[in-house]
Amino acid sequence: MATAAGAGQEKQLAPTLLSFFIYNPKLGPKEGEEEKKILFYHPNEVEKNEKIRNVGLCEAIVQFTRTFSPTKPAKSLHTQKNRQFFHEPEENFWMVMVVRNPIIEKHKDGKPVYEYQEEELLDKVYSSVLQQCYSMYKLFNGTFLKAMEDGGVKVLKERLEKFFHRYLQTLHLQSCDLLDVFCGISFFPLDKMTYLKIQSFINRMEESLNIVKYTAFLYNDQLIWSGLEQDDMRILYKYLTTSLFPRHMEPELAGRDSPIRAEMPGNLQHYGRFLTGPLNLNDPEAKCRFPKIFVNTDDTYEELHLIVYKAMSAAVCFMIDASILPTLEFCRKLDSIVGPQLTMLASDICEQYNINKRISGAEKEPQFKFIYFNHMNLAEKSTIHMRKTPSVSLASVHPDLMKILGDINSDFSRIDEDEEIIVKAMSDYWVVGKKSDQRELYVILNQKNANLIEVNEEVKKLCATQFNNIFFLD
Repeated sequence: MATAAGAGQEKQLAPTLLSFFIYNPKLGPKEGEEEKKILFYHPNEVEKNEKIRNVGLCEAIVQFTRTFSPTKPAKSLHTQKNRQFFHEPEENFWMVMVVRNPIIEKHKDGKPVYEYQEEELLDKVYSSVLQQCYSMYKLFNGTFLKAMEDGGVKVLKERLEKFFHRYLQTLHLQSCDLLDVFCGISFFPLDKMTYLKIQSFINRMEESLNIVKYTAFLYNDQLIWSGLEQDDMRILYKYLTTSLFPRHMEPELAGRDSPIRAEMPGNLQHYGRFLTGPLNLNDPEAKCRFPKIFVNTDDTYEELHLIVYKAMSAAVCFMIDASILPTLEFCRKLDSIVGPQLTMLASDICEQYNINKRISGAEKEPQFKFIYFNHMNLAEKSTIHMRKTPSVSLASVHPDLMKILGDINSDFSRIDEDEEIIVKAMSDYWVVGKKSDQRELYVILNQKNANLIEVNEEVKKLCATQFNNIFFLD
């Protein structure tokens, strides 16, 4: 809060998470049993009766809106001070997130006066954040129903508490934007030869480590190959790039210059190490514990161990059946086979990438910034975001422009046809949205005196250079 703010000074307060809860109306149907419905409630300090009242209110809203549209009940509720988002990921299990609207704090006669910005939050962005909360929970715990089958309400409550207590701290609501709606995957651009090398590396590894069920290969936090279903890979990718990899950044930068193990037989230096699992393979007491993940939960419901192994900028994820417990011997074998090959592969990719970069020439700061998303393969590309910190993807453009992008995206989702929208923003910026087939492109141009025709030409140029004319809207 601002302390000694003089008259006329304004302070903006970002949106914050007020509460987050999960309930099932079928668990406490009788009067006096309302508390049984509540499976998780944050913040926990809230008085019991208030929790019951808030859950009851949400139940009432959902039931009320059902009368108008039985199949699609309420997604969000707008009030002056906050906005509530509802999501029913499994039958009768409701997740609710309450976000306080951004506030402008002014000072009048020495007293703070608060103005709530009721129109600033984009429903689609925060509904997507809420859906990701569920997807991330499910990746590490399986479905809510599975927990009920494993040990009833008690087990489900324990799992929810353990997971969300930590996960909610990572929600940076002030920097959520269009990328949270897409929740896409950034792919690493590769030439055919290097791609084939990676393909053959994966085939060799799956053969020598025959218990591996699925593999995913990433370079520079971008995906190159995945054997998982799209939706599972999408959420695993989010976990790797926003949580696991950033946690391991610091030690890696420190050890970049010296080979980590020069004492390897045959003098094959390699930089490989486990990001999940044993820290030190030479320690006979080392624990071979790997996180469990759940994939294909709709049909086959597979439980897997996630082994993430990294060398330089290349990371490979091996997923093995959870009924098999990897031994220290297996981890050492994996290290000795994968380590040297992955190290060589990483330097190959790096070399190839630098050659391609030199050929394409150093690009000068372009006049435009863009976000591209393809719904078919979830490919995402953004020159607007700089992912510098673990969980915040910082946008390099003004929040007002990000909001326009979100608005255009909401318009696009209402229609099935191809479409183009051009907006002239207050600040001399032009914003262009194009939707063609399953692809969407958003461009922000900073050209003061441009007119519509010139803006159109610029966007055509961009499509020609960056996307080889994916868009045929003419």
